[in-house]
Amino acid sequence: MSPTATAEAGSKARRKFDKIQAIIQEYGATESALIPILQKVQAEYRYLPEEILTFVATALDLPPATVYGVATFYAQFSLEPKGKHIVRVCDGTACHVRKNQGVISAIQKKLGLKDGQKTTPDMRYTLEIVSCIGACALAPAVVIDGKVHGQMTPEKVNTALDAVEAAEKVEV
Repeated sequence: MSPTATAEAGSKARRKFDKIQAIIQEYGATESALIPILQKVQAEYRYLPEEILTFVATALDLPPATVYGVATFYAQFSLEPKGKHIVRVCDGTACHVRKNQGVISAIQKKLGLKDGQKTTPDMRYTLEIVSCIGACALAPAVVIDGKVHGQMTPEKVNTALDAVEAAEKVEV
């Protein structure tokens, strides 16, 4: 790596940690602030990078295992990068019986996801299969960016994803 590239990489890393340090200062460097700090970090990066977990542990004077344990215990946290748009498909009993697999396949096809792949390479979408969303009467149900869509079919889910795309173009 050239000296210029090395300097740029170092500068980027410092800015990243400066941002984390500001978050820690906002909440206070105490163990009781750990969860809100992790929430804010995840809102910033859409996941919890390992090097940031280590930095937070050091800044709060906690064992890294404690911070990692909190990050892996709560379902709200992710150690893997997530896309801008989160698509959750319910796989509870009612949704499963009402053929959610066709909906899942349609989403995978529309987003270009291969089996086992959760996030699109462009980081725009993440597909999560969840145990239950508590909307059994709407089975099969899908949640896109926090909005529940019920009685989904492959056609309806494609329309819902098209609406996300259209709304995003309007924002730009």
